[in-house]
Formats: sequence, structure tokens, C-alpha cells
Amino acid sequence: MSQTDQQVEEGFVSYVTPQQVYVKFASTSNINIGDTLYIQEQDFFTAVLLVKNKSSISCVCEIIPGKEVKISQRILAKTKESTQDEGIKADKPISVPESASEVIEPINLQSQLQPKKLSQTFSGRLSLASYTNISSSSSDISQRMRYTFSMKAGNIRGKRLSAETYLSFSHKDHRWDEIKEDIFNGLKIYKLALQYQINERHSVWFGRRINPRISQLGASDGVQYEARMNQFTTGLVAGSRPDNVNYSINTKLFQYGAYISHEMPLKKGNIQSSMAFIEQKNNGQTDRRFAYLQHSNTILPNVFLFGSVEFELYQKVNEIKSNKVTLSNTFFSIRYKAFKQLSLSLSYSARQNIIYYETYKTLIERLLETESTQGYQFQANYRPVNKITMGIRAGYRNRKSDLKPSKNLYSYISVSQLPWIHSGGLISATFLETSYMKGTVYSAGLTKDLMQGKINGTLTYRNVLYNYYSGEFTQRQNIAELSLGWRLAKKLMLSANFEHTFEKKSSNHRIYLSITQRF
Repeated sequence: MSQTDQQVEEGFVSYVTPQQVYVKFASTSNINIGDTLYIQEQDFFTAVLLVKNKSSISCVCEIIPGKEVKISQRILAKTKESTQDEGIKADKPISVPESASEVIEPINLQSQLQPKKLSQTFSGRLSLASYTNISSSSSDISQRMRYTFSMKAGNIRGKRLSAETYLSFSHKDHRWDEIKEDIFNGLKIYKLALQYQINERHSVWFGRRINPRISQLGASDGVQYEARMNQFTTGLVAGSRPDNVNYSINTKLFQYGAYISHEMPLKKGNIQSSMAFIEQKNNGQTDRRFAYLQHSNTILPNVFLFGSVEFELYQKVNEIKSNKVTLSNTFFSIRYKAFKQLSLSLSYSARQNIIYYETYKTLIERLLETESTQGYQFQANYRPVNKITMGIRAGYRNRKSDLKPSKNLYSYISVSQLPWIHSGGLISATFLETSYMKGTVYSAGLTKDLMQGKINGTLTYRNVLYNYYSGEFTQRQNIAELSLGWRLAKKLMLSANFEHTFEKKSSNHRIYLSITQRF
């Protein structure tokens, strides 16, 4: 059996519609349909997208209610990379994820205990990627290069010392002056940390790291301590959060927090609850203080329940400080597997603006006036026969200031193995309505393995129509996309993606090339 290590995959938003978001990665081999994708929002590891389809280097995603993303925005995926190498396989049957939520899966405490016999482990990845945009309406060609390096070394030389790192460097053509002015305009350090395992139950981290048990804190430059005892886990975090502008070290942004977690295993599943308190500073003044509660369980047969809430514990308005407790974020979801072929899920979210009272003190009044956003989402997946999957997803989002609520409906049929051509196929339709437009997106795609699995190819066509209420403007697009993944060697992967968008008066080309070496 293979072992797995948590990794962070980095991609970028290549195309956005009101209903769907297309994200390019160097490789999607470790990303699964149903996964949650994240952004660094206000220094928080925030869930924004759900993967509902993918090719070798591209993910088609749905926006989580209340979230927004932009073209070229950096997207992160938490993955588990297998240390056992496998050949390229055809994409699994396309299906809507059973869990459409910001669910953080419970962590198995026993599996994290340090083994008595320490053996060194090592894994890593080095990649080079090029993003090129060509538009018929402009003579300029936009190109961006990105280099990434990630590494995880466990029990170095048989000792209790481990290390993790994830670095990225990017630059645009003709924009080297920005890099010369500040290296951190191109260099991003997402993880650079050392761990010392004191014993089987106590460990300490030094450096920059996002603690998965207290991810609402975001990345922290400093010290993190964790202790485990039976079914309980407690921890402390102290350090500074990265700079708000260029993600460099900023000791003025001091932060600290504490958490406690309890996990009780059941015959099938478990019960997990956790609580965290976090304080964030700016120049010694309180920027934000909040608490986070989370609970999940599988007590009922075939039912998974999840809920989380955030409470703000500090306010500062017109120089008047208050410790008034206010609810800022709520999320609940329930997933029910009615029988083997049918699964249902329902989720609810409500979110207020997150306010940093010192960092954004000139915008406090405007931020306080922003209304909460509420959203509901329902989905159903059904597999009538072995190789066919179909499903629907309906979403509703409302804010009082909107002229009308946002609604969307996505439906699909997927066939894992089409006769004669031996390829996977997917057809889908998306209908959406917001306060400013109506739209439809029709899509069809084929996925096929070539050369005994060494090459994986995906061909996709999308027909897009948007009707904007303002000025009665209509936008039509025909989009063709070809994705190829070629395993040149056991751990060497070449990926290419070509996308062409046809419009009435213009056309756009997007080219993505990457080469990745694992070790």
C-alpha cells in the first residue's frame, strides 16, 4: 500500500463565469472531484471553490456561496500525494461531489503518533510553468512564468527532526523592475518549517506554517506546540502573520492562539469537536479577536453532519472598544446516502464581513454597513447503472441589498466508458440568474488515454450565453479546450493546455505549459 503526505498544489483562475470557475494546475493527479479549493483571503486559508470536473491540468469548479474569485487569482488545493508512483489513468466517472461544503475532515489521532522506530522519509516536487494570453483585440502578448518547489523530509537521519517547505517564484514579461524593487513581489514562501518530535505525544514546529487544526488563523511565522492525550489534542500558536501586501515576514502583525480538539471513534466513522481562540495584533493594537467552533459526526447510519461557527470577540468603532460577542460566520451541512446509487446533500451558509480594526481602520464604517450573505445549496447524485452517473445541483444566495437573489442550477450526465471509442464522456447544462444577468452554459467533453496510459487527453467544448440587464447587452462565447498530460518518465510529467475563446468581435487564446519532476 502507498503512503500519503499532505501537500499544497498551486494553480490559478483561467476563466470565470457567474456559475463556473476554471482553474489551471501543473497537474491535477492529486486533486479529486469533490475536493475544496482555497485562497489566501485576509491572511486566511479560505475555501472558495468545489471541484466538479477535471482534466489532467484543469479543474471546473463551482463557487461556494458568498465567495468571489478573479481571473489569474492564485488558488490552493490541499492534497494527499502518494509516494507510490502510478501511471496516468483515465479520469474517474464525472460526478458531483457528495460533500459540497467547507468540511474539514476529522484527523485520526492514533495515525499521527510517532512510530517507535524512526525511519527517514523524503518526497518533493519541482515544476516550471508558463501562462500565455493572446487576444485579437490587442497586439500585446501576456506571459507569466512560475517556478515552484515543495519538499517534505521526515525523521531526518533517523532523528526526531522533520522539515517541510513550499516556495513559489513568478514573474511577468517586461516586469522585472517590480522584482528588483522587492524580491517578495515574485517570491512567495507558503511553508518553511522545522518540526521536532519531543516524544510520542508532544511536538513543536518552528518557522512558517498553516496549522490544519487552526487554519482560520492563516499562516504563522513563529512557534507552534501540540500535545496529544488519549482522545484530546491541545495546541498553542505564537508568532506573526505574513505581510498583507507581499506575504513577506512582518513582525508588527503579531498573533497567537490556542485550540483543543476531541475525537471519539465509532464503529463506523467518528465524532469530532474542536474549539479555538485567536488574537491578531497590528503594531501592538488588537486587530481581530475571535473564536471558532466546529463539530462533525456520523452517529446516524449513512448520514454525515457538519457544522461550524465563528464569533467575533472584539470591536473598535470611533475609538470605542467593545468586547461584544457577534456571530460572523455560520456553516451547516448534511449528507445522506439513501442507498448505494443515490446520495443527497443540503448545506447552509451565512457570512459577515471579516474586519481587521487596525489594518482597515479607514474603512470600518463601510465594512460595518456590509450586509451578511446567506446561501443554500442542494445536490443529488444518482448512478442508475455501473458506467453512467447523473446529477443536479441547485444553489440560492441572497443579500438584502441585491435587486434579486442569485440562483443557479447545474445538471450533468457522465459515461465512464463510451462504446467503440473507449473514452469517458460528459455533457452538462448550467442555468443561472443574478441581480444583473441571466446566463446558460452548455458543455460536452471527452477524455481518453493514449499510449497505454502514458498520455491522457481531454477535449472540451462550451457554449456560453449571458444576457445583461444593464443596456440589454448580450455576450456569446464558443470555447474549445484541449488538455494533454504526458508522463515522460516515472516521475517526470509534461502538461499542456490550449484554450480558444471565440466571440463576435474578438477571440482569445490561452496556452499553459508545465513540466514537473517528482522525487
